[in-house]
Amino acid sequence: MGESALILASASPRRRELLAQCGCPFTVRPASIEERVGEQEAAVDYVRRVAEEKARFVHRELPDAWVLGSDTEVVLDGRILGKPGSGHEARDMLKALSGRSHQVFSAVVLIGPDGSCRHRTSVTEVEFGALPETWIDRYARSGAGRDKAGAYGIQNEAGLWIRRISGSYSGVVGLPLYETAELLREAGLLSA
Repeated sequence: MGESALILASASPRRRELLAQCGCPFTVRPASIEERVGEQEAAVDYVRRVAEEKARFVHRELPDAWVLGSDTEVVLDGRILGKPGSGHEARDMLKALSGRSHQVFSAVVLIGPDGSCRHRTSVTEVEFGALPETWIDRYARSGAGRDKAGAYGIQNEAGLWIRRISGSYSGVVGLPLYETAELLREAGLLSA
């Protein structure tokens, strides 16, 4: 890595674990932004915008650093599901996803010390098998999906119900590794 530090603009332990796999030293500085979908805003535009806003928030405080921002959203029938606000909302999301395919959009943005902005987005197709009502209720009550887009984490018990995935597993977890490593290599922060 060069003279400038790399900062992950996220409090997510999953993103921290994934970024560590790149072998590039970094520190964590969570971004505090409002995440609200704009009227008529497409999912791909939304995840890219939020990832960039997270990175810019931290970059304003530390302008000499490389800052990595990311956002992941679950999209069903063109609608961004977001994170559930309650157990009831988590149940509704899981019932809607049951036995169906949906998309997971995961954007990653890297802002350099010079203010340059690079970005990548992965789109992954995920198909759940039929989810039993008893499992949905138990999972929603457990809180395992409370802080996760679409009310589930592919890396926990919900992954046992995923029939098929086409795309980036790490993108569904929260940080698409291929795209992230691509940005880090382009910036000279990661060797080939």
